[in-house]
Amino acid sequence: MKKAKIKSILISQPRPENEKSPWYDLEKKYKLKMDFRPFIQVEPVSGKEFRQQKVNILDYTAMILNSRNSVDNFFRMCAELKLEIPIDMKYFCVNESIANYLAKYIQVRKRKIFTGKGTEIELFPLFKNHPTEKFLFPCSDWRKQDIEKFMKKSKFQFKEAFFYKIKSADLSDLTHVNYDIIAFFSPADIRSLYENFPKFKQNKTLIAGFGATTIKAMVDAGLVVNVQAPTPVSPSMITAVDKHIEAHNKSV
Repeated sequence: MKKAKIKSILISQPRPENEKSPWYDLEKKYKLKMDFRPFIQVEPVSGKEFRQQKVNILDYTAMILNSRNSVDNFFRMCAELKLEIPIDMKYFCVNESIANYLAKYIQVRKRKIFTGKGTEIELFPLFKNHPTEKFLFPCSDWRKQDIEKFMKKSKFQFKEAFFYKIKSADLSDLTHVNYDIIAFFSPADIRSLYENFPKFKQNKTLIAGFGATTIKAMVDAGLVVNVQAPTPVSPSMITAVDKHIEAHNKSV
């Protein structure tokens, strides 16, 4: 059977607010039907729930922030608990984007911010440079354990605390909708896929995955991973999808 050109893609993330997003360039380049639909939703942990964890935020000297959700919910909790964060608090951010996002809550120029190169593992050398800090990791109940394992192995003063929860979104309206490509960004996306569609069959749908843990979840679920990122030639999901569509459509 002759292959057809790729005409549609579903991205399991919120629609970019920036009109100059590379996703929109990709949409125009290939005249795609491009839909954005988060497969997960964030549920804030209440102050009451947080107190049950017996964590005193002001006992810590450094925060580990790996997403915008962690930033938003850290400062939300501080406001709810009426805590004033010391100006000498250190912030270890997984990438530059998260570091810049801190400006929503604090004057970045006056704070001690340390930035990784994109993954949690790349934060480890920065932790080693600050062995006397007391680290707190504001995270969700659905998180990778790389940081926790490293901190315990290195015998750093470290605590992770749940500031928010990750829940599967209701995707029932997608029951009869098909896409040529579906792009996933976290293991929680895969969990949501099968919670919503227990009998999901990949068939001709191309599956794209970002990150090692996401790809592992996909493989464990029996999915064929057609597009992977990051790689040396495709550091972003957009680049990987672009290259795949270009090669695929040329072969049609």
